[in-house]
Amino acid sequence: MPALVESGAIRDKLPRVFYNRMLYSWANAAGILLTMNARQDVHNSDIPVLCRSCEARHRGVCGALNPDQLMMLSKQSSKYHAAAGEELIGDSEHVSNYSNILAGVVKLSKMLPDGRQQIVGLQFAPDFLGRPFKSESELNAVAATGVSLCSFPKSAIDRMIKEVPQLEHRLLKQTLKELDEARDWMLTLGRKTAAEKVASFLHLVATHIDPEASIGSGPVVYDLPLTRADIADFLGLTIETVSRQMTRLRKEGVIEIEHNRQITIPDIGRLERHANI
Repeated sequence: MPALVESGAIRDKLPRVFYNRMLYSWANAAGILLTMNARQDVHNSDIPVLCRSCEARHRGVCGALNPDQLMMLSKQSSKYHAAAGEELIGDSEHVSNYSNILAGVVKLSKMLPDGRQQIVGLQFAPDFLGRPFKSESELNAVAATGVSLCSFPKSAIDRMIKEVPQLEHRLLKQTLKELDEARDWMLTLGRKTAAEKVASFLHLVATHIDPEASIGSGPVVYDLPLTRADIADFLGLTIETVSRQMTRLRKEGVIEIEHNRQITIPDIGRLERHANI
């Protein structure tokens, strides 16, 4: 508010109704300016249209790039949608592209020579899908749900890694984060009970499936990204055990289940206690 108004020089000379309208106009203008400043980054004309409001640009690897670098990368990028069950990367496949996950869940698995497979991880937005510094993939990546991706040539990223130290640093941070999560999951698989494993899985999805959600501010609602069979594979349990433990959590009021897939978690803290987190 202008100092002249605060001092009372205008307030004492104007009728109350006009003074109030003037205050409202100034407050409204200030609010518009604050909103514009808050969203300036999203609508900055220097940012490529393809990248505006993209979660990967703020929290993913592209956050290390400046507008010129984003513009260069966007000219070689393309967005596309993969249906649930579609293979994104094949095991031992030559890698020619990397991708940012914009929405959805990707299932990572490894397979033994006799055909048995193990789900070794899940990726969510805005994770980076791909393995830099290797020409062949060592795992299989499949869309567990419908997935939106932003894909770009491997050669472009490999070149930018050499030119932009911040990008290499961001990739290293994501790699270390995934390593920490893998170690936590080894603890879950090796030491937790079946009930704790199922609760841990539900908590993992709840805290990662929506990067814009504010966890802890209210109920968390999502559709299970995996089938009961895949959940059992991921947790090293039988399908019957997974179903039994989810039924138990539902009866205790820790979760609600609708249409066999939709999960509602009224109190995330209570689920954490059941998961021993």
